[in-house]
Formats: sequence, structure tokens, C-alpha cells
Amino acid sequence: MEFLDVVRRRRTTNGAFLPDPVSEEHQRLLMEVAGRAPSQLNSQPWRFVIVEERETIEAIARISGDSMTEAMSNGTFFERYKPYFRFSKQEMERRRDGMLFDRLPAPLRPFTSQVFTARGQKLMNAMRVPQTLGEENRKLVAGSPLLLGVMLDRSEYRPGELSSFYSVFSMGAAMENVWLTTVELGMGIQFVSFPMEVPGRWDEIVRLLRVPDDLELMAVYRLGYLPTEQRRPPIDWTSEQRKVPSQYVFRGTCATPQQGWDQPIGG
Repeated sequence: MEFLDVVRRRRTTNGAFLPDPVSEEHQRLLMEVAGRAPSQLNSQPWRFVIVEERETIEAIARISGDSMTEAMSNGTFFERYKPYFRFSKQEMERRRDGMLFDRLPAPLRPFTSQVFTARGQKLMNAMRVPQTLGEENRKLVAGSPLLLGVMLDRSEYRPGELSSFYSVFSMGAAMENVWLTTVELGMGIQFVSFPMEVPGRWDEIVRLLRVPDDLELMAVYRLGYLPTEQRRPPIDWTSEQRKVPSQYVFRGTCATPQQGWDQPIGG
């Protein structure tokens, strides 16, 4: 696959993976490309833990599902991320960012405009939407053949100091290498984020993975091979749109948006 095709096809996988184990060859390749990322003074602050043990994966899946249910039930998730929720294709086309909720149970669709109100939250709780979402999340994580924990060396990751920015920047570059390589390998990848949304739940994962004191667990991802046809879960969203260059690129100074680049090269 051509490199630009890989970049353009990069996606987050919201659906299920095949149950097939990720081959050791592909695991080694993913870790090799991660290690090829740039880092300040060649510090290479990243560390990784590969998890295939079923008991550990299922435990993290329960933590993730329960966290999603709690964050959705108490309204903290909607309050925190409401600037990114879209409920119409027209809004998505205009903004070209965020998440379009284009798959909702029929009884909920008339109430999408009230999702950020107390009444809307009460309605969703009465219909057990948080529990439905949490259980779907649990099943997705539990069905993953491989989890990848990403850590930073605390000697480099020192919040409040410049080295902390450098190490986080380097970790992002390493994970982008991994992410792009999954496209080439016919794999998918998704950030397991909900345990971060609920106080105390991330610490449970730290203990499960026996992360030592000199490392900081920064993220957990689920990975696996993609089925030919993916079934979408009962409640789902899409994020296909991307801002065009005139919305995020400037020329000379930040007072002048770049013009004439909004059509993709070759598109």
C-alpha cells in the first residue's frame, strides 16, 4: 500500500475485531515502528506492555464498561465533551469536526436536542442508555485479542517541566507510527479511554498491569484484525469529516487563512 493511501485510510475502530490472535511477527513490527519515532535528544521515553492474557483483558474490559456506564449516567461525559457532539449531517458538514451520532435507538431520536439537559439525562437513564453503552464497550474490549499499554519514563515525564512536553510529543509520534502500521497490516486500533473518565478506575488498571513506580501509564489501546464487513453497535457514531486546510492552515501570519488547498491532491 502506498504511504499516502495508508495515511488517508487511517481510522479509529469502533467495532469488533476478529478473534484471531495478533501474530508475533506483527507484534514485533508494531513495536519496531514505535521505536523508530523521533524523541528529544534521542531520549526514547516510551515503554509498552503487550497484553494477551484473557483474564487481564476481561478485567480491563469490565473496568472500561463500568466506567462508561458511570460517566454516562452522571452526566460528566456529556458535559465534558458536548462541544464535539453532532446530531445532523448538515452540522457535521459545516463544522467538519466532532462525532456524528447517526445511529441511535428509534425512541431516542426525537430527544437528541435535549441530550445536554437534565430532562434528557433523566430520559437516557430511564431507558438504560448508559448501561447499554457500557455493556457494548465491555464486549468490545473483552473481544480484543490484544491490548497495548503505553507508558512514559518518569525521569522524562515530569509534569510542569519542558521535558514532560517533549516526552508526550514523542509518545504521540510513536503511537502514530503504530496506528499507521495497523492500516498496512489489516488491523484496527482504538483508545480505551473511559477508565480515565472516572476517578480511581485508571489506578485499577495500573495495578493489574503491575506498572512500576518509575513509569507512568499514559494510555491503553485495543488491537486486532478487522473482519471483511463490520457490524455497527446499537449506538454508534462516525467521524469521517476532516477540516479543510483553509480552516487550520495560515499563510505568512495567523491573520491570513491559506486559500486554494481545500481540494485533496489527486481528488
